[in-house]
Amino acid sequence: MQLYSLTNVSPDRQKILVKGGQLKDDTDMSTLGLKENAVLMMMGSVGELPKAPETQTKFIEDMSENEVAQALAIPAGLVNLGNTCYMNATLQCLKAVPELKQALDKFKNSSSSGGGSQTSVQNKVASSLKSLFDQLNESGEGVPPMVFLHMLRQMSPKFGEMDPRGGGYRQQDAEECWNEILTSLDQTLGSSGNDEQSVVEKYMSGTMVTTWKSDDAPDEPPTVNQENFRKLDCHIDSSVNYVSQGIHKGLEQVIEKRSETLGRNADFKVVSRIARLPKYLTVAYNRFFWKASESVEAKIVKSVKFPLDLDVSEFCTPELQAKMRPAKQYLRELEDKKALERKMAKRAKLDKDSDEGSANNINVTEDAEMKSEDAKPFELDAELKADVGCNPSGVYELVGIVTHIGRTANSGHYIGWVRKEKGIGGPEPSGKGIPDTQNWWYKFDDDNVSMVTDSDILRLCGGGDWHTAYVTLYRAKNLE
Repeated sequence: MQLYSLTNVSPDRQKILVKGGQLKDDTDMSTLGLKENAVLMMMGSVGELPKAPETQTKFIEDMSENEVAQALAIPAGLVNLGNTCYMNATLQCLKAVPELKQALDKFKNSSSSGGGSQTSVQNKVASSLKSLFDQLNESGEGVPPMVFLHMLRQMSPKFGEMDPRGGGYRQQDAEECWNEILTSLDQTLGSSGNDEQSVVEKYMSGTMVTTWKSDDAPDEPPTVNQENFRKLDCHIDSSVNYVSQGIHKGLEQVIEKRSETLGRNADFKVVSRIARLPKYLTVAYNRFFWKASESVEAKIVKSVKFPLDLDVSEFCTPELQAKMRPAKQYLRELEDKKALERKMAKRAKLDKDSDEGSANNINVTEDAEMKSEDAKPFELDAELKADVGCNPSGVYELVGIVTHIGRTANSGHYIGWVRKEKGIGGPEPSGKGIPDTQNWWYKFDDDNVSMVTDSDILRLCGGGDWHTAYVTLYRAKNLE
């Protein structure tokens, strides 16, 4: 107790150390060989010992899927109501277009048309989609899209067809669903006030110039047409390995038609070039074809690689290419700078505990500043600047994918993949064993939602019985 009065360390926390070990309550003092003025050491804490945390720390690799979803604030999925995965995947990708959500928030169903008219049904489709998006933003669990599905089937009865083999609803084509929804919204979310374009036309539609010319009739002047488009088709055959090759095949074809000059059919070379690029570009992969021997729409499973960043300026008219060149050059310099920063930051992290760590950190700063000076400001073309909703650079970044797994169009399963925006939503996965990735993605397998990396996304290119990209959604890269 004398030690307690001197140190305020209670006896149960006192540890007395002597030469050769620790002094115990039953230690025979005569065996220690203590001499006068010998020094003993006492260890112990004065205050209360720290308590174990009430909530035990749990690492992400030790969590279940539900626990990971709660910790990372993963968004809600859509319940499959019977072969409705095609619709669920489509809606999750369209939800990645904030301008579409903003237009729906402003929409008011004030149509005076009859309850069964097409206009009235389209208005109800927009209203139900608005409510469904609100539910997805507010819910932490899977949302059953019953009202929207009912209105979609009322607008397009095809999506309500029954499967004669199983008795339930048939599996449908996700790209057809994508097109039907956007066509309806294009007509419903139309002009308001001084705005002459719908949100679909402004942000998701481009302009294509097509020239028809026949070498068999050199004296016949070429025919030039201009029309709007909402998607680029990626044609797939044995020679196509990359999405750019497939797009090129769709924009340059040889078609037989009647020549007025020759008075007979002739081969015409049809060349299409883009005169306006939308902010959001849809690329559809032509993976299904009619197989007469089996009376099914069979699938082309060939691998067609797609990039996370897509440059489509080569498919544009020379006039548009010239207008976009300054912005494209600026983005190239900006990307070079970011790539250098990532490389140097990774090197600095590896050298953090070494003697050269400080020097490497200095080099990172100096190199980043040097590269920042290279990305010089530029003057954006006046027409592109005034065209709200266009892509002024021709360079896109991938933000959404609809994939299909299966061998035919009327079977299999669709999944939606949407890129997580940095700083929005829950935290990004981190910690021991977590892979390194520039972007995280949400995998919307109906109401089962998880997170994947860029590497997982790039594996969706096809080549076997795995999830294969069927529709990709690209967004114009931001001119920071």
